[in-house]
Amino acid sequence: MSEASPGAKRATVYFEPDLHRAVRLKAAHTHRSISAIVNDAVRLSLREDQEDLAAFEDRVAEPVMTYEALLKDLKAHGKL
Repeated sequence: MSEASPGAKRATVYFEPDLHRAVRLKAAHTHRSISAIVNDAVRLSLREDQEDLAAFEDRVAEPVMTYEALLKDLKAHGKL
C-alpha cells in the first residue's frame, strides 16, 4: 500500500531494530504507511526547530548572565 504523493522523493532510512519493529507495529495498528509516520515525525521535528529559532530571536535583546554570575546571584539570595 503506497501513500506517496506526487513529487515524493525516495530515500533509504536505516532503523535500529527495535525502532523498526515499533514503527511497523504502529503502521499496522493505525492503518498508515511507515512513510506517512516518518514524514509526520520529520515535520514535527522541523516545526520544533522553527519554534526554537523563533524563541531565540525573541530573546536576543535579553541580558546575558554567565553561569558563574548566576550561581553567585543564587547564593547571594539564599537559594544555594
